[in-house]
Amino acid sequence: MTRLLHRSIHSPPRRAVSASGIHFTDAEGKSYIDASGGAAVSCLGHAHPDVIAALHAQLDRLAYAHTGFFTTEVAEALADKLIAGAPEGLSHVYLVSGGSEAVEAALKMARQYFTETGQPQRRHIIARRQSYHGNTLGALAAGGNEWRRAQFKPLLMEAHHIAPCFAYREQRLGESDANYAARAAGELEAKICELGPDTVAAFIAEPVVGATAGAVPAMADYFKRIRAICDKYGVLLILDEVMCGMGRTGYLYACEADGIAPDLLTIAKGLGGGYQPVGATLLSQKIYDAFANGTGFFQHGHTYMGHPMAAAAGLAVQEVIARDRLLENVQAMGAHLRAGLESAFGQHPHVGDIRGRGLFQAIELVADRENKTPFDPACKLHAKIKAEAMARGLMVYPMGGTIDGVQGDHVLMAPPFIVNEADLEEITGRLAESVEAALAA
Repeated sequence: MTRLLHRSIHSPPRRAVSASGIHFTDAEGKSYIDASGGAAVSCLGHAHPDVIAALHAQLDRLAYAHTGFFTTEVAEALADKLIAGAPEGLSHVYLVSGGSEAVEAALKMARQYFTETGQPQRRHIIARRQSYHGNTLGALAAGGNEWRRAQFKPLLMEAHHIAPCFAYREQRLGESDANYAARAAGELEAKICELGPDTVAAFIAEPVVGATAGAVPAMADYFKRIRAICDKYGVLLILDEVMCGMGRTGYLYACEADGIAPDLLTIAKGLGGGYQPVGATLLSQKIYDAFANGTGFFQHGHTYMGHPMAAAAGLAVQEVIARDRLLENVQAMGAHLRAGLESAFGQHPHVGDIRGRGLFQAIELVADRENKTPFDPACKLHAKIKAEAMARGLMVYPMGGTIDGVQGDHVLMAPPFIVNEADLEEITGRLAESVEAALAA
């Protein structure tokens, strides 16, 4: 009997009792390799002594202070740290408790920016199909995860969706990467013109799409084109790096790989590495100035924003990543992970695509590789793979609905930044066994 409302009422999860490094241990003493970082969260693994020490020290000084009364040294230090490495133009940080809150704040900042600058008619938000931006109502409305949105549609604000930049599924036969990028980005310009250029507030996208489609990076100069289109029509660009940011792709901020800077950027997950619930919205100087020269405040807030313990976790995690040069390890081990996946699945008749960046990679499963035909959703192949992986002591992040919210299966991997080659060989080996067992079931 449990008094918790678990994610699946009829299949309550195993009970974790401890974790260290890249391993969990459950109540029966079984060990699991955390090859997904939970949900791309545990970037330093578990029980990192430096982060634990920082939390103890902060707890001894100050556990909580409401931001309506005080700021704290640790929150200010985290903001300084984040801006020091941020894309050009981002100047300030708004600390919250997670990714959905960060996206909600970004959407509100975009709207308030236009009310402060005398453009109250700008209200439309454009996003992409097969995206995910969070589970609170505003973030859910902006996102394009149809399975999550379906039953709540009557509660959701109006939002508009264009095609993703999803080469495996949407690039035409014989179409060059550059031409595909131009065509995909062109959908944004068409939608802006359809809605009315002076009515669109923001476009939001993940630089590398996370769990909904499975580690899908953009092609060629797609995001440079997106940036230019937003600038042309005065639309704010929001980049959602909640899952793909904070070093996960081998860059501190994932958009560095695309050579652009957004107006607003959201982070969470790897920001605090799971040691405390923490997220943030980074905003550009022009947005900050609009608030400062207008009403003088951002009309939003949460009880636990800027929480000292959360800020201490975020600061400690980011300091360890920088000190131990873990981004270099993400890049090196990302290449090793890709090589391992190619070796295990490159010629597999039921793996259609291997994709991602850094330690953020996925395989897409298909019934027919030549025609890219997905498995029947009724098979729930992704769920079978998860069960087989857990039976083998492996945590990965499989999802269904990869193509359109109903069809398609993929498996996402996002191991901690501290993994080594031996760890990755064990991960790919266990995953290969799990996939074969699920296909045979």
